[in-house]
Amino acid sequence: MSLTGVRDDRKPADHSVTPHRLLVGVRAVPGGNQVLAAVLVALALGMASASVLGPLVLGLIRYRTSSTTLNQLEGADLAVLVFVVPPTLLVALLAFRRHRAAPVLATGIGAFALYTYAQVVIGQEYLRLPGNVERFFPLLLAVFVLAEAAVVLGVRATTSDVPAPSPRVQRAASVVLFLVAVFLVFGQHLRPMLSAWQDPSSLTEYASSPTPFWLVKLMDLGIIVPAAVAAGIGLWRGADWALRVAYVIFTAYTCLGMSVAAMAMLMSLRRDPDASVGLMLGFGAFAVVFAAITMLLYRPLIAVADAPPADLAAQGVR
Repeated sequence: MSLTGVRDDRKPADHSVTPHRLLVGVRAVPGGNQVLAAVLVALALGMASASVLGPLVLGLIRYRTSSTTLNQLEGADLAVLVFVVPPTLLVALLAFRRHRAAPVLATGIGAFALYTYAQVVIGQEYLRLPGNVERFFPLLLAVFVLAEAAVVLGVRATTSDVPAPSPRVQRAASVVLFLVAVFLVFGQHLRPMLSAWQDPSSLTEYASSPTPFWLVKLMDLGIIVPAAVAAGIGLWRGADWALRVAYVIFTAYTCLGMSVAAMAMLMSLRRDPDASVGLMLGFGAFAVVFAAITMLLYRPLIAVADAPPADLAAQGVR
């Protein structure tokens, strides 16, 4: 019963984030970009091609790296095929249909691809170990450039009035980012670095492939940790810029968490000397948490995109 005495049988709005709700009832909004959709389709095809051509499926790409790092690359290829390529195609469809969530999703996927394929190209022992990965450099370069384009076009198409989730969700996201930073520094990288400094031969991963070892340390400690800490502080303080960054970070971190969890799982299944059940469980847990927080962050954005015109006017959305 409404306050005016007129019975109101309307059901409360369901703002849960599901693929069905993403695709049904989408309304065109400023900033929709069909070029972004085309870039995302090309990026998905490029990532899928690199994964299928690699040692995981066809074995045409032979990486110049050690067996332990090869397990990590194959795990990343598995995650890309299962957890990254399908969502990228879905986001391409959302961009084509001018969904407000598409640009920030595209930016996060592009950031993940930049991180991943930079390591694939740079982290090889080109003059020391056998392989032919350099012959596939044009493909890997195309994936990298498409990822850059997805980031640039996604940032350009993102509206400035990104709706904010509840303060509780923002605080939870902030805490997760702080935990990630602590885990990467003290749980993932500090011990191997100390071993590499003190007794390099005792660490199989480092002794066999020092290039990817230090590359991952540089990117995680120089990019991911600072970004997590900065965004975590901003979210805790309720800064507007931090919310826009958080959308991108959590999208990219969800993809990255799935990728690293797949790496750890494959290493454990193959009894890799550097495998760790603790790290596998830890990254698996982070992947699940990231996915949950990402859905909560996107919930108001999906709700705005799916709201009827009258509700949009009431929210001040034009």
